[in-house]
Amino acid sequence: MTIDPGGGPSSAGLGGELLDLALSAHGAIGWRFDFADRKITWMPGMDVLLDMPGATDEAVRDRLTELIEPWAAAADPPAWPQDIDLEQPIITAQGETRLLHLRARAFGDRRTGGLIGLMREVTGLHRDRQALEDLAGRYRLLAELSPDAICVHQDGIIKYANPAMSSILGAESCEWLLGRRVTDFMAPQSVVEMRKRLKMLTADGTAMPRTHAHLQRVDGTAVPVEVVAVHTTWDGRPAVQVIGRDITTQKTAEAALRYQAALVQHVNNAIIATSREGVVTSWNPAAETVYGVPAEQALGRHVEALVGAPLRPEALVAEGGVTEAVHRHRDGTSLVVRISAAEMDSGFVLVCADETARRQAEQDFATVVAALDEGVIVVGSTGTIEAVNPAAERIAASSAAEIIGTSPGSWPLFDEAGTPMRPDEHPAMVTRRTGKQQNSRVIRFTRADGRNTWLAVTARSLNPQDSPPHKVVISFSDITESRAARERLEYEATHDPLTGLANRTLVLRHLGAARRRTLPMAVLFIDLDNFKRINDSLGHGVGDEVLRIAGNRLVRATPGEALVGRLGGDEFVILVHCEGSHAVLRRLSERLLAALTEPIHVQGRQLHVNGSIGVVLAGPDDTRSAQDLLRDADVAMYKAKAHGGGRCTFFDVDLRKRVQRHMVLEQDLRHAVRRGQLWVAYQPVVDLRTERTVSVEGLLRWWHPLHGAVSPGEFIPLAEESDLINPIGAHMLREATSRVAAARERHDLDLHLNANLSPRQLEDPELQDHVQQALAESGLPSHALCLEITENAIMQDPEAATRVLTALRELGIGLAIDDFGTGYSSLAQLRQLPLDIVKIDRTFITDLGSSDELEVIVAGIVAMAHAIGLGVVAEGIETAAQLAIIRDLGCDQGQGYYLGKPAPMDWLFPRTAGRR
Repeated sequence: MTIDPGGGPSSAGLGGELLDLALSAHGAIGWRFDFADRKITWMPGMDVLLDMPGATDEAVRDRLTELIEPWAAAADPPAWPQDIDLEQPIITAQGETRLLHLRARAFGDRRTGGLIGLMREVTGLHRDRQALEDLAGRYRLLAELSPDAICVHQDGIIKYANPAMSSILGAESCEWLLGRRVTDFMAPQSVVEMRKRLKMLTADGTAMPRTHAHLQRVDGTAVPVEVVAVHTTWDGRPAVQVIGRDITTQKTAEAALRYQAALVQHVNNAIIATSREGVVTSWNPAAETVYGVPAEQALGRHVEALVGAPLRPEALVAEGGVTEAVHRHRDGTSLVVRISAAEMDSGFVLVCADETARRQAEQDFATVVAALDEGVIVVGSTGTIEAVNPAAERIAASSAAEIIGTSPGSWPLFDEAGTPMRPDEHPAMVTRRTGKQQNSRVIRFTRADGRNTWLAVTARSLNPQDSPPHKVVISFSDITESRAARERLEYEATHDPLTGLANRTLVLRHLGAARRRTLPMAVLFIDLDNFKRINDSLGHGVGDEVLRIAGNRLVRATPGEALVGRLGGDEFVILVHCEGSHAVLRRLSERLLAALTEPIHVQGRQLHVNGSIGVVLAGPDDTRSAQDLLRDADVAMYKAKAHGGGRCTFFDVDLRKRVQRHMVLEQDLRHAVRRGQLWVAYQPVVDLRTERTVSVEGLLRWWHPLHGAVSPGEFIPLAEESDLINPIGAHMLREATSRVAAARERHDLDLHLNANLSPRQLEDPELQDHVQQALAESGLPSHALCLEITENAIMQDPEAATRVLTALRELGIGLAIDDFGTGYSSLAQLRQLPLDIVKIDRTFITDLGSSDELEVIVAGIVAMAHAIGLGVVAEGIETAAQLAIIRDLGCDQGQGYYLGKPAPMDWLFPRTAGRR
């Protein structure tokens, strides 16, 4: 039967023929099923398609109905998709399974519609598809298991990568690579070449010629690969499949081969290959150099003719393969050659090392060693001496026959302390056992003739790479004379040439060594009292003898283990170990002072000296350095000297604090003038008859930014000790004369200035110039200036003081002696000095009114001063009663807190005050 596409059961004309042709071209048979009457119709050939050739229409209808019944039973045209597909298997009469593909479409509704469809056999198609799937599976398995790296990239993006590719690139997995750019995994130098080669892939199936490139791993390292690229298709679009092979091992092997070839071409040894008959088949450049024969002339000739000596490679191999012989250069000169021979498949290979230069060097070296002044001994691995040079024989006072065969461990050696060395401590034995070099070990050696010799010994391993026991070469020099000279120099460098005692260097070294051993140590710093007077009056010769005697007495008075040293001048130091007892150290100090105070007889004179001792005790936990301990002992000594000398003082924490403050203030005082911290206060001096202020005494003051007001009693001694008193005194004089001159002008006053002079200023050769300059710059009349000098300053050197005061008096200024009564002078002595005023010290004024004796003394001073034409000023008046007594005793002037405290000039004479 035929199917009418328009709905009828039959069709005719061109349209029907075209439909039949189209269906037959695809092997399809049309069919139709009506819903209303459940009638099925089909096109010719359905019986064959159903494997029922020649069957009745009834049989064909039943079979067809059976196939489409599931659709017919559930047909609901409105809910159906436009097309319905179904594959149904059927069993043929021969028992084979055939697969039929049914495709249908519903039309109309349940009353007027039905199904119209096509049926065709797809058994072969299904079989082909399965074959393709099997082929694809096998290809995928091959790709996954391939040792070659495979990847597919499309538009530069990786679409597929097998495990080998993932391994080469060092990726976490194949999937990690997907979607990444292929150029991310290519070395930069390979990218341009890759892109140029990819342009050659113009059609599906074309391949890029095999080439080398470098991939770049995830960690950035490059991998050399051999790659092939093929144009392919991926998801229907052009792509490139790349197959690569890691050739790192191949490259390494090629490099090794190149290295071996280069080695043969560039080694210094001649490498010669021969046939089994001894004919040369290879002759490297080194052979050309060694024997002077070019390769083109050597090839094909017998090796003996080329080396100028008998040479049978086969016999050499049989005898062990190594020998030494004398060969000839082409020019006839002799060559000492070490030959190594080895057999190969085609013949033999000979390695000929030219030993001529080495042998000559050995001979030269032996000549040099024989000529050395330094002894050289070679100790074999067995521990016995194998060779000696003539210098070793001379130094050891033994012949080579007596030395060779002995062991260095049997020699009598001693260390620098004189302790015998055990055999295993000998430098040669240490190096033989450990291989470590022993450098310039100083050793005392007893020669065969019994004389002791000092040696500087060095021991080295001949072959440090060898395993113990090592062969050792020992070199040594006789340093007996140089050591004696060095000891003399060391003694001179560490001892005082005058007394022979330890000098500062040795004291510090000894003290530092003791501190490192954490031993309790006492440092006694000794300074001779008034030694300068001996030097100045009797000369340095006498002074040196006194120092030698004092040093000897200190040595005799100290324990035997103590170290006595002279630091310089009249300063000595004693270092003694003790248990930290102050009482023990005080007794030792007293014994030292007693020894010093014994009369000293020098050049017919009997002299007496004493000393001041500063003591520092350092326990095991004391962290002070040797310099610090000396410094602290020096500080304690100065404290003892400040209390009159002839005693000892222990250093303590409070003293350290005072010293530290002393140091800080001294440094700051150097900058005080520049920083404007020094100023002058003025204390009124009152005429006791008129009760008017006739003078002011300029008193230097220091306002420290950190410590506030610093007492003059503290910073004036600092200035005197540090030589700052002269510039500070000159500054103070300029400041005071300027202020007093201004006050005289502003208030029309006949005001005088009293200024103190330090004893150190009397020694300043520029003092007169400073005074003259201050007067000239300020405009103060010279008669309005009075300089005050203490009694003790004058009495230290009356003659020098007289010269200085006379020069000052010539400037027209006044001179006063300050603190009179505290020294050892008398008015009779003062009469010889160019003085104008005597200032009675405050100690005589304080107790006036309670002591009749003081009134008598003060009255006597006033009377005698007036008798020789000197004015008298009383210092330290603090009460009305004292003022009344002083006035009654006839003093001319007075000053003190009762009459006026030191203050700035503007406080004493305000600018608004009227003229007087």
